[in-house]
Amino acid sequence: MSEFDDIRPYNDDEVPAVLARLVNDREFLDAIVRWRFKQSGPVFGFALRKLVQSRLAGRVAKIRSVADFQAEIEQYLAKVLDDTVTELTVSGLDALDQSSAYLFISNHRDIAMDPALTNWAIYQHGFSTLRIAIGDNLLTKPFASDLMRLNKSFIVNRSAKAPREKLKAARQLSRYIHQSVMHDGENVWIAQREGRAKDGLDRTNSAIVSMLSLSKDKQQSLGDYIREARVVPVSISYEFDPCDADKARELYAKAEQGEYIKDEHEDVQSIARGITGFKGRVHLSFGTPLDQEFEDSEAVTREIDRQILSHYQLHPSNAIAYELLEGQAPKVPIGAEGACYTQGAFEKQKSEFMSRLNAVPEAHRPYFLASYANPVKDRLLLATSDA
Repeated sequence: MSEFDDIRPYNDDEVPAVLARLVNDREFLDAIVRWRFKQSGPVFGFALRKLVQSRLAGRVAKIRSVADFQAEIEQYLAKVLDDTVTELTVSGLDALDQSSAYLFISNHRDIAMDPALTNWAIYQHGFSTLRIAIGDNLLTKPFASDLMRLNKSFIVNRSAKAPREKLKAARQLSRYIHQSVMHDGENVWIAQREGRAKDGLDRTNSAIVSMLSLSKDKQQSLGDYIREARVVPVSISYEFDPCDADKARELYAKAEQGEYIKDEHEDVQSIARGITGFKGRVHLSFGTPLDQEFEDSEAVTREIDRQILSHYQLHPSNAIAYELLEGQAPKVPIGAEGACYTQGAFEKQKSEFMSRLNAVPEAHRPYFLASYANPVKDRLLLATSDA
C-alpha cells in the first residue's frame, strides 16, 4: 500500500468498482431523488430510486477511467456555466507553460465552484486537469468521498485533534502535494485558507505555507523550495455570490451571539446553492510563479496575498456596495476594461444588486454589503501602499 492511499484520488483501475458501489448506494440514490424530484420524491420514493438507479447504471456503463468520468462531469459543468454565469473571463494563463505542473493557490469564496472554475479554465487552455484539495469535513457520507476522489480530489484531514495527529496529517499532505507537482507532473489546487472568506477579505493563512514546507529538505532554502513547487496565486471574483445572504446571516450570528452553529447538512446545501445559483460575471486571474528569495512563511504569504488582491477583478456590485456603505463612489477600475467607477454609470447593475440586498433581513445588510465592499477597500489600500 502507498502512504497516500487514504487521501489520494482514485486510479483508473479502481473506477469501475467505485461506480458500481455508487449505483447501489441507497443514500446516494435518495440524494439524487430529493434533488431531481423535490415534490414527488416523498410519495414515489421507491419507484423513483429504481428509475434513477437504472438510468445511472446506463450512464456509467461506458466509464472506464478518471478521464471518462471527468468528460461526463464536463457536460454538467458546461450547463451550469450556461445557466448561472453571464460571462466567464480568464487572464494570466498565456504566461504559464502547458507542459509544466503548477500548485495553484486561490482565494476561497465558493466550496465547489472555486476549484471547478479553475479546473475548467486551465483545461480549456490546454493544461491537464487538477488534483483538488478538499477537507474531510465535507465528506461526511461515503458516496461524497467516492464522487470527489473519482474527480481527482484528495482529502485534507481536518478532523485530527491531537497535536501529534495533526502534524502527522500535515506532513502526509505536504509530501503528497510535493509528489503530485514534482514527480507526477500533476497540477494541484488548494485554497489559501480553511473555510470560505465570508467577509470578502481574501487572506492567506500562513499555516498553509508552513504545511507545504514540511516536505522541504533541510538543506534547501525556502525560496528554492517554493520556486521548485511552482506556486501560482489565483484570484477568483464573482459578480454575485449565490451564498451571500447565508454568509451575512452567519456573520451576524457570530457578531451578536459569539458563535454560529451549522445545521447538519448546511455545507451540502451551500455546495448546491453555489453551483446552481446565479453568479453573473466571473473572472479568474492567474498570477506569476513565486520565484523570490523568501525568508520565511510569512514572506511567502504576503506575496500570495499581494498577487491575489492586485489581480482581483472588481465588479460593479463591489463598487455599489462600497458606495452604499461609505456614501461616496470609490475611484477603482471596474471589469475587464478597467474603467473607473462613477455614480450613475451602472444603473442596471445597481437595480439588480438592490434587489438582492432588499431580500436580506435588515439586520444582516451591513454584513452583506461589507462582503462585497471589502475587495474595494483592499484595492484602495493596495493603491495607497504602492504610491
